[in-house]
Amino acid sequence: MDKKVYLSAEGYKKLQERLETLTNVERPNAVEKLATAREHGDLSENAEYTTAKEALAKITAEIEELEEQLKVAVIYSAEEGAKGKVSLGSKVKVYDAAFDEEVTYTIVGTAEADIMENKISNDSVVGKALIGKKKGEVVTIPVEKPYELKIIEIIK
Repeated sequence: MDKKVYLSAEGYKKLQERLETLTNVERPNAVEKLATAREHGDLSENAEYTTAKEALAKITAEIEELEEQLKVAVIYSAEEGAKGKVSLGSKVKVYDAAFDEEVTYTIVGTAEADIMENKISNDSVVGKALIGKKKGEVVTIPVEKPYELKIIEIIK
């Protein structure tokens, strides 16, 4: 992974905490379960062993992924963005005429994106369209059926 991972300070801390939990709690528990299952005899027909082995592999893969993300992480803050323009970390209130509603998005790095919390990635179609724009601008979202969002407010 040579692509940078953009994270807020809070997002970076969450990834560090997750890595610590996996390394110091979940992996040792998984190793213990694997050792216990191994003691039950024939491994070729031991479902408990297979399940424990798969769980350990999943945890190990997540640890490796988190370590790589943290290694290439770039921490950003909304204050570092261009004044008056949408940037990483910005909260942006937009008006969507198609749905006649106002929505507030937070522009975040891909690792922190969560549409259920209206946190959209700077690499998403909407995120890319909003980055660098100013209050009052109308932004066309370039998808199969394009639509427009009007930037009502940029909250830093």
